[in-house]
Amino acid sequence: METDEEQQVLPFQLQFDKPLPSQIKIAEWNPEKDLLAMVTDDYKILLHRFNWQRLWTVSPGRCIMSLCWRPDGKAIAVGLEDGSISLHDVENGKLLRRVKSHNVAVVCLNWEEDAQLIAGDDHNFSTFEDRTPHFFPPAPRIPRLPGIMSGDTGFMEDGEDSYRELSNSSYQRFNILCSGDKEGSICFSIFGIFPIGKINIHNFAVPLPLVDKQAIYWLSNASIHKVALSKDLCHLIVVCSGKLNEKVDSWESQVVEYNVHGLHGLVLDTSIFSRRKNQLHQLAQQASNIEDLTEVIRASLSVMCKQWSDAMHTFHEKFDSLSTLIIDHDLDSTPQEEFLSLLCGARTSPPVHQFLVNSLGEVGMKRVSKVVCGAGKELQQIVLDHLQPAAEIIGFRMGELRGLSRWRAHYQAIGLDEVLINNATEKSGMMLVQVERFMRILSSVEQQFSNFFNWLLKCIKLLMQEPSDQLLPYNSELVVIFLKFLYDQDPVRQLLEPSEIDCNIDVDL
Repeated sequence: METDEEQQVLPFQLQFDKPLPSQIKIAEWNPEKDLLAMVTDDYKILLHRFNWQRLWTVSPGRCIMSLCWRPDGKAIAVGLEDGSISLHDVENGKLLRRVKSHNVAVVCLNWEEDAQLIAGDDHNFSTFEDRTPHFFPPAPRIPRLPGIMSGDTGFMEDGEDSYRELSNSSYQRFNILCSGDKEGSICFSIFGIFPIGKINIHNFAVPLPLVDKQAIYWLSNASIHKVALSKDLCHLIVVCSGKLNEKVDSWESQVVEYNVHGLHGLVLDTSIFSRRKNQLHQLAQQASNIEDLTEVIRASLSVMCKQWSDAMHTFHEKFDSLSTLIIDHDLDSTPQEEFLSLLCGARTSPPVHQFLVNSLGEVGMKRVSKVVCGAGKELQQIVLDHLQPAAEIIGFRMGELRGLSRWRAHYQAIGLDEVLINNATEKSGMMLVQVERFMRILSSVEQQFSNFFNWLLKCIKLLMQEPSDQLLPYNSELVVIFLKFLYDQDPVRQLLEPSEIDCNIDVDL
């Protein structure tokens, strides 16, 4: 007769035994236990349903050291050998963001959210009111390069909408991603995006009351194996290996090795996450949005620089042939001087006549005009639709961060430095000034090019003895200004190339 204890035993049952082409080195179930993420020995990420249906496979192209799920199961964090952490969308495996948190391999990850919110109503999130949507339209998107359609390699990924949803911390429960590397450093990132602190286990004193209540020990040559944040976010458990050293003489810095080998368990106090979660949540919301807008500005500048460079390449490709013709005719002059002579009504020189009639021609002139003036208008549109709105919202959010930094009792403890924020706010204001200045210069340059092309087109018509009554008028003074200051100079590119927006905000615990 079986006992009650034997009747209650439920043996494990084998559900599936499926072969895979590569060996599995890491496997993690999602929080709902219906999806399994696996990493193969050839560094591919596989996502399977419980019934073994494969959803997708991605290859980051780098050595994968660790993996974990976001608490809501909508994203996967992957620790890489180069010290970066990549976030992937569970729906399709697309890369949402790559964060460089460490300098060496990320060997363990743990993503935990506030248990107090889990126990309550699903909609009772610890949120605050983000006032930005009350004053501004929706944040601008990263611009596309002209001619790049969805699915091509461009500046805007197909998964941008998913990324915006995943990175919008206003509608997430407060959560923290902990990552440990092989040199003993542990990083903390709110929502897996915004880094808030970094510690190293080699810097912590380890008391051993069972051995010596007075002695203090330090770990040496330690490597982290596992990190786990408690459900209340108040404690961090670190499993590591290394040697314990005792510092017995602080004056001579004599170190005695304490013969304890194997694994060590450390419990660190992280109660600041629980005590300051509302402030950290608000700070992460502002900073992560500023970082997203900074990426919009960087991408906008990259797109603008490429478009304008391509347009100037087309211009110089055509007009540089005039310099060659001048040299071939043994003339001691420059293209600008030849054009000025033509503008003043002097006899057309043979190289200018050959260039305008044969080399350039009416069709070539219209093509260059369309490319250059079209690029100028496209750049103005990018500024109006992407660059300027992003700069304005950054300025507003920096103003809110500046106000928070002055509330020292609440925000100084989590590292929001008023001096740094004031400096960043000043830079955001200067960025708005630079955007306005760039728009004025760009508009002037585009007008100068258009006027120069109108004059050249009229000259071509006259040299070919064709009617020119229907052509657009031109301003002779603007032609002179163009030849003196813009023909062989590029003020637009000078403003675009050195623009390196630096809006990093360091908040250390």
